[in-house]
Amino acid sequence: MHFALQHTDKNTKARAGLLVTDHGEIRTPAFMPVGTLATVKSLLPRDVWDTGARMCLANAYHLYLRPGTAIVREAGGLHKFANWAGSILTDSGGYQIYSLSDLRKITDDGVKFKSHLDGSPHYFTPEKVIEIERDLGPDIMMVLDECPASNSEYSIVETAVNRTIDWAQRAMEHVEKTQPLHGYAQAPFLIVQGGVHRGLRERCAEQLVRMNSSGYAIGGLAVGEPNEVMYEVTNWVTDVLPAEKPRYLMGVGTPVDLLESIARGVDMFDCVLPTRNARNGQLFTSGGKLNMRNAKWRNDFSLIDDSTTSYASQNFTKAYLAHLFNADEILGLTLATMHNIAFYEQLVIDARERILDGSFETWKNMFIRKYNQDDKTGIKAEGILA
Repeated sequence: MHFALQHTDKNTKARAGLLVTDHGEIRTPAFMPVGTLATVKSLLPRDVWDTGARMCLANAYHLYLRPGTAIVREAGGLHKFANWAGSILTDSGGYQIYSLSDLRKITDDGVKFKSHLDGSPHYFTPEKVIEIERDLGPDIMMVLDECPASNSEYSIVETAVNRTIDWAQRAMEHVEKTQPLHGYAQAPFLIVQGGVHRGLRERCAEQLVRMNSSGYAIGGLAVGEPNEVMYEVTNWVTDVLPAEKPRYLMGVGTPVDLLESIARGVDMFDCVLPTRNARNGQLFTSGGKLNMRNAKWRNDFSLIDDSTTSYASQNFTKAYLAHLFNADEILGLTLATMHNIAFYEQLVIDARERILDGSFETWKNMFIRKYNQDDKTGIKAEGILA
């Protein structure tokens, strides 16, 4: 994997770069659609590609449980198994294990947990997760970390940071002892933890940087803390991370969150919002969020969003999409998901262009002001993604 930083905005920390894996180029800032079980729900791989996405996220924990890593390895890795031509990043499952608070026990050596599917016992160590990801074959492998709750006491967060640093070192050593199994390179990313405590975040980042990983992620955010706190913590961490390595903010977020985090030096994002909200009838558009189950769209024959250049956005009307959702037709989920991902992809593409031409800060502020206003009023704003 190779990352080239191409330009940094003069007024913010926003960056434009190029991330290259053996499965292609990803221009940054970049948004990765979430395909937890090696599928972006309701879309064919070619549909995902057509939105502009060039890297997707899958989850090692979920794929380990089903269909099992042996099956994916036998298939030749996730790219062949899912017929996805682009790059893939796999999350280690640390967050999923954190969410199983009643089904897991964390020690310095690793994590014992029970499957949320059938209650069967399992054990993850940093080394085990790397072996799982070798089987799965993603281009980028997230290492095992401990993600404490956002409201945890300082001592609990400190323990999680110490474990995260220790597990990262063990994971990096195991990467050196093992080899890719599917004929292409795999790059490890380390995850910065530390809650909302500046000293812990900075110490964690400094220790991980010394391990010289291919890239770095910021974890443990978007778990209940106020947005302004999330932005502040992100700013602390990006001040410590090396400029020449890609930076990934995990699980974030809304369109506004993406732009505010790009302004603080983040290069990569993933989030379930565009896909999960789409399946519930909510669209992210240049006119704010729209609920397609609302009766107001029944006779609205305007395009879903003429500022978003996707097949769904440009070829179907709000009235038709409202009909599909109210009739519980599967096509509604497909079109809404296609549109929402395309909206996110276009947002980061536009941000990149604004970083390169020097207008990012002005454009970002205008976008956020109009988006927030339109989200409340429902009035369509023209041209804010132009």
